[in-house]
Amino acid sequence: MPTRIGCRARLPAGEFALHPLDPQRDTDALHAWHHDPEVARFWEMAWTRDAISRYLRQQPDSTHSTPYVGFLNGIAMSYWELYRADLDPLAEHYRTRDGDAGVHLLLGPAGYRGLGIGADLLRAVSGWQLETADRVVAEPDVRNERSVRAFERAGFRRGADIDLPDKRAALMIRGRGGA
Repeated sequence: MPTRIGCRARLPAGEFALHPLDPQRDTDALHAWHHDPEVARFWEMAWTRDAISRYLRQQPDSTHSTPYVGFLNGIAMSYWELYRADLDPLAEHYRTRDGDAGVHLLLGPAGYRGLGIGADLLRAVSGWQLETADRVVAEPDVRNERSVRAFERAGFRRGADIDLPDKRAALMIRGRGGA
C-alpha cells in the first residue's frame, strides 16, 4: 500500500487529498467522529480517546492495510483504510482475486454527509486504487443504505450480501472500466 500522500483530486466540493494517518494529529478528530451517533451505529468504535489512540497507533503496522485521513479544502473530514482484500479476513467470505484492493470509509463531521460528497470521494479513491489493482471491494453494513448508495453512485456494483462476524454486509465491487 502507498504510504506517501496518496490520492489527490479536484472534486465539485473542492480539493481533496489523502494523507497518511498521523496518530498525534488525528486522534482527537477520529475520537470525535466515532462518537457521532450515525458513525457509532455502523463502526461500533465509540471508545475512549486512549482506546482510539491505541487503535490508530497500531494501524500503520498492518501488513496489508494503510490508514489515511482525507482532507477537503485543507480540512480533515474522512478516515480511510485501504487494504489488500485478498489478504484480509474478508477473503474468507467472497471469491477473491489476487491483488484485490479494499476500502473502508468514514465521513467524519456530519456536515459532510448527505451532500453526495461520499460518492465523489469513493470514485476518486477507488480510481486511484485501480491504478494498481484490477478491482476494489468494500463491505458496508447492509443497514447503512446511504453508504451503499454512495458506493453505487461511485461505480461499484452490489454483489451478494455476506455474513461477516460483526455484521451483514453488502459486498460492493468496482473493476477497471466500471463494476
